[in-house]
Amino acid sequence: MSKPYTYPVLYDEVLQLHISKLKDWGYLKPKQTKRGVITWSRNGSPTGNISIKSDTYQKDFFIELSYNYKNKEINYKIHLVSMPSNLGKGLIWYFLCPQTKKRCRKLYLINGYFLHREAFNGCLYETQTLSKKYRKLDKTFGVYFRTDDLYSQLYKKHFKKTYAGKPTKKYLLIMEQIQKAESIPYHEIERAMLS
Repeated sequence: MSKPYTYPVLYDEVLQLHISKLKDWGYLKPKQTKRGVITWSRNGSPTGNISIKSDTYQKDFFIELSYNYKNKEINYKIHLVSMPSNLGKGLIWYFLCPQTKKRCRKLYLINGYFLHREAFNGCLYETQTLSKKYRKLDKTFGVYFRTDDLYSQLYKKHFKKTYAGKPTKKYLLIMEQIQKAESIPYHEIERAMLS
C-alpha cells in the first residue's frame, strides 16, 4: 500500500480574490449593482474564472460569487465592510469571511470556497516549505536572484520615482536592493550554490 501524499496546499498557488483589485475594477463604487467575470491566468493560459455581482445599494454591502468547482455549481455571498481611512480620505474596504467572520483584504480558493486563510488547516506559504539551507541562501543572496523583479517594478507604467521633488521611499528601497545585488561577486554565489 502506498503512502498518501503529504504535500501541503500552498496559499501562493491557489486562486486569490483581492479587495484592492475589486476596487480598481469599479465593483465597490457607492450606490450601484455591477456584474462581471473575473479571470485568472498563469503564463498567458487561463486557470479559472468566476461570475461576480457587487451590490452597494443596500445598507448591507456584498459581493455574490458564482462558479463551477469540480462539476458542482457554487453560489454564495460575501459581505463587505468599510472603515474610514486613518488619513481621513475615503474608506478602506474589507471582506467579511463567511466562515471565520474575520475582516480581511484577500480570500483564497481552497476546497471550493473563497475564505480567509485561517479557515483552512495544513496550508502553508511557499517560503514556509523551504529548507534551512535555502532560507539562509535566500537571506544572503536572494536579492541577486530577484534583480529582474526589482527592475520590472522600477519600470512599471505608473511607478512614481519622486513625489514633490524628493525620491519616494519605495524607489529608494528598490535602488538600495539593486545596488546590494550588484555588489555581490558572482564567484561567491557560485561557491554557495555548490556547497
